[in-house]
Amino acid sequence: MFNPGYYNDEDMLGGGMYPRSLLHRAAGGAPRRFDEYYRCYPVVMLPGPERENVNHGGKVILPPSALDKLSRLHITYPMMFELINGAAEKFTHAGVLEFIAEEGKIYLPYWLMQTLSLDPGDLLQVLSTDLPPGTFIKLQAQSMSFTEISDPKAVLENAFRNFSCLTTGDVFTFAYNDQIYEMAVQETKPGNAKGGAISVVETDLEVDFAAPVGYEEPKRVSGTSTPASGRGLPAGGMLHSAGTMAQAINYDSIAPQSNAAAAGAKAVSSNFLSGGHKLKGSKAPTPKASTPVAGASTNPPQQPVVSRSRTNGPQPLRLPPGKLFFGYEIKPVKKKGEEDKENEDTEKPHFQGQGQSLRGGVKRKGNDAD
Repeated sequence: MFNPGYYNDEDMLGGGMYPRSLLHRAAGGAPRRFDEYYRCYPVVMLPGPERENVNHGGKVILPPSALDKLSRLHITYPMMFELINGAAEKFTHAGVLEFIAEEGKIYLPYWLMQTLSLDPGDLLQVLSTDLPPGTFIKLQAQSMSFTEISDPKAVLENAFRNFSCLTTGDVFTFAYNDQIYEMAVQETKPGNAKGGAISVVETDLEVDFAAPVGYEEPKRVSGTSTPASGRGLPAGGMLHSAGTMAQAINYDSIAPQSNAAAAGAKAVSSNFLSGGHKLKGSKAPTPKASTPVAGASTNPPQQPVVSRSRTNGPQPLRLPPGKLFFGYEIKPVKKKGEEDKENEDTEKPHFQGQGQSLRGGVKRKGNDAD
């Protein structure tokens, strides 16, 4: 379970009370690393209730003996480890969540076992390490479903609580709304550690996103749309490409003046459009009786109805794209003084002066004679 010579390295020096590792560190030497081998298993095989948050995080579960040795080596929080699969020559980094595994076993999230190409029961080397705090990370979603998340920043901030470190090339998973999302780590900064690993604990991390896998750029339509030509326009005005607004909308045809409308009504909209007939000195022709013919209809043939378009009334307003119509006649609003003056004029009597009676004013001739 432990490396050979584990207790030999930590034996008492000459019957003293301090181990050699502590004396070596006190003398100014570099601190020793935690280095152990364990049989790896996925988190779903951990005894007890299912722990979904552990399976979609970046932390492992070690046995209690690992905590004892880490304490002896004075490895402080946050504890981070380099996981090495020597058989496949692959490595990555992870943190530790708890020390409750059986002795000689380590439990990993399933995505870590896929990254390291591990099968349950394979031997895994675990080394303690120190990683720099990350300042930048570039991620790529492995499916287009990630684009449907309304607030990806808040979702990732919550997901990173289950991680201690990340390595370039990792494809980690996180759960959101009963759905599993995969995210690939494409780039990290500062990136001076092995494999570009960084710590995501208590750091201000800038996150950038690459285009998700399967994303296609929308096709851009070149050129600008041009208005349709004036061919085939119904009656009621033609479109003009230049000139004033009245010319552009053919104001005379779509909104004629009152006198033009009256003239058009008199000339076109007359109820008597047929020719006149004189009644004086003319006799109406007597209708001749027609002999019915077999197979022929006695009803007179119906004349085709000719529809006449109205040209004297308001016509439909048809404007080219991008133009507005402000052509209606403006009737100025009368001021209060003008309205009062008109009211006074209407209230004045039209016939003024004193009335004179003709009765008794002129004496009759009979009275003069008397």
